Amino acid sequence: MATHNLTASLAAALLLLGAAAYTAAQTTANAQARRTTGLTPSLPGAEAYFVDLKDGATVPAKVKISFGLRNMSVAPAGSDRSGTGHHHLLIDTELAPLNQPIPSDFNHLHFGAGQTEAEITLKPGTHTLQLLLGDKDHVPHTPPVMSRQIKVNVGLTGGPTASAPGAEAYFVDIKDGSVITPNETIHFGLKNMGIAPAGSDRENSGHHHLLIDTELPPLDEPIPSDFNHLHFGTGQTEATLSLKGGEHTLQLLLGDKDHVPHTPPVLSPRIKVRVVTPVVRTPAPAGAEVHFVGLQDGAAVPQKVTVHFGLGNMGVAPAGIDRPNTGHHHLLIDAALPALDQPIPNDFNHLHFGAGQTEADVTLSPGKHTLQLLLGDANHVPHDPAVMSKPITVTVTK
Repeated sequence: MATHNLTASLAAALLLLGAAAYTAAQTTANAQARRTTGLTPSLPGAEAYFVDLKDGATVPAKVKISFGLRNMSVAPAGSDRSGTGHHHLLIDTELAPLNQPIPSDFNHLHFGAGQTEAEITLKPGTHTLQLLLGDKDHVPHTPPVMSRQIKVNVGLTGGPTASAPGAEAYFVDIKDGSVITPNETIHFGLKNMGIAPAGSDRENSGHHHLLIDTELPPLDEPIPSDFNHLHFGTGQTEATLSLKGGEHTLQLLLGDKDHVPHTPPVLSPRIKVRVVTPVVRTPAPAGAEVHFVGLQDGAAVPQKVTVHFGLGNMGVAPAGIDRPNTGHHHLLIDAALPALDQPIPNDFNHLHFGAGQTEADVTLSPGKHTLQLLLGDANHVPHDPAVMSKPITVTVTK
């Protein structure tokens, strides 16, 4: 019996010695790692993770998030206990340099008191979230202890009036990137709901609002009424806009009887349009044609070549002269036809001969080039129909 007790005591002592030796070795290794990199070492297999939040989840605007940690422990900032750290939540941002303190701002939330959960507020839309552990000085460990970056979606919530399932507002005849005129008539579409004037309390109905060059307003309040928020409270499904030239954004948003968006809101994607003033093109006479004189498709030419321009059934007049049935030459070099309802560009690929020249000395680099003639009116705009030659290919020899 005494021998058994002695053996057990010896085994326990050996275990304690082994544990002490491991702790001493780990402490030595940690100290060595800190001396080598200047960073706090993490423990093998350490991992941060979201406890109850999955990639692609739909969450409310105000959401409680729980932080998990494997193979390490949580300790407040400033605590130099080995194998510990505190959580940081990265929102809509990529990882900052991992050998420097984690920033502290709206995109980098610190939980230096050792919190393992937090309630945050997110705007409607898609957001990215990621956990990153920091040491006592808020610097990531080496190797860093972090979660995967995940995406969450925050749904839109409006006022007290419910919308119908699958309801959608949309533009009928324009799309993102459309070019429109300054006085364009735009048509509004609506799926799975009906149109009713403001003040009408009919179920599953509403009226359109057009948002111009503005973000969505608060969705639980009446939609503003101003130059950027146009109301169509009598139930209109089209409108003629007066917009300045340039880029604009447009978005449809349905409102209930009190002009408050529904829940969920019924809205179109926000699109960009470009407004241009149509150019009145000068008519060309029947049979008008422009051509190269003495230069054939496939010709070999020197680097400096004189190109002669011909014109049939029209006359040549300088730019700025608005004489009927006239125009001036433009030479397109290695360029596709420009927009025929706008002035011809003026650059190295679009040479203007606005003084009425019918020939030009052109210097080309060795190799193959395409050449094409295009007549322009007094304002450098192609005629209607355009008067142009067929493109030809020339080979420039040294």
